[in-house]
Amino acid sequence: MSLRASFWAFREAAAGRMRGFLTILLCLAGIASAQEAGTGSDNGFTVARADQDAYSQPAPALSYRESETFLQGRSHFKRRWVASVAFNGEWGLGPTFIQTRCSECHINNGRGGPPQAPNEQLATMLVRLSLPGANEHGGPLPDPNYGDQFQNRALQGESVDFQYSWEPVPAEAALYLDWEERSVTLPDGEEISLRRPVLRIEKLAFGPMGEGAMTSLRNTPPLIGLGLLEAVPAQREAANPVVRRGGEMFRQAACGGCHVPELKTAETYPAFPKLANRSFRAYTDLLVHDMGDELADGRPDFKAGPRDWRTAPLWGVGLSGTVNGQSALLHDGRARDVTEAILWHGGEATASRDAFSKLPKADREALARFVEAI
Repeated sequence: MSLRASFWAFREAAAGRMRGFLTILLCLAGIASAQEAGTGSDNGFTVARADQDAYSQPAPALSYRESETFLQGRSHFKRRWVASVAFNGEWGLGPTFIQTRCSECHINNGRGGPPQAPNEQLATMLVRLSLPGANEHGGPLPDPNYGDQFQNRALQGESVDFQYSWEPVPAEAALYLDWEERSVTLPDGEEISLRRPVLRIEKLAFGPMGEGAMTSLRNTPPLIGLGLLEAVPAQREAANPVVRRGGEMFRQAACGGCHVPELKTAETYPAFPKLANRSFRAYTDLLVHDMGDELADGRPDFKAGPRDWRTAPLWGVGLSGTVNGQSALLHDGRARDVTEAILWHGGEATASRDAFSKLPKADREALARFVEAI
């Protein structure tokens, strides 16, 4: 077995040890995400924060023992992965990877963002990869040389953790972004600039990609509200007249058809009874929808086609820039703000996008302000 293959085996074994810790962390954090709305809500499940740590709070309702477990899981989330002979982190890194700890992509539990310069590699984004066809489970067919995801960093025999002096392993590829810009003119004459990322893959280290290889650029999502698996800050500015007007425009444009304001947990939840029968305002239907050709990535994933995307929860979105300086929206980070994100909608969301476009500018800004306050 090659050194590279051996380390894949080592890393998988180490990952198994980590899953238990992270499962505990995420499940306990979920207690904090139920919102104060609807039947069964409770003050102990609201996180009233709007600062850099807004995405990282345990629920006030946690017991002392549950809080200890939460903090233990969070420490593992932030702990560095290292090569096999090091003792200053979690064993299992290498030889290729994207980052050395979970929190380097999910900075402050928030979203990632695109590079700031053309010669800067992806750091908090990743590239999915597959060939035409499906694997034995009906999922994406991995590339024979690069698997289903590019790893654009490597130890390369230079790490202080472990000297690969006899078999240096390079990064699989160098990954960069270029941008295509275009303008759209709204019915009232306002021009909005939209950008589309163009992936640039260089320095393939292990041969060419397979015939017909398909790639999909993905931005790191925030961890809040992931199926009630991470704390969510409470909604803000509910009494602000601009926000209230934006809420009316949100309903008028039928945005809530997919971004459903309120969902409810099951009547019973044996794992954490405190979460049972509670309403939460995630602004999602948790479903996959056809979003049109403009957002299509050309790559199927199980039963989801190239145009299909899950409805992103909107809660906490307005605090993204405060949490870690990143506010890039949509699956590939192309949208720089809420307005751009809406204008990229197509497919099943075309009618809502067009309704938004026809609003007076003040109402469009109010709707965006409402979304940012969720």
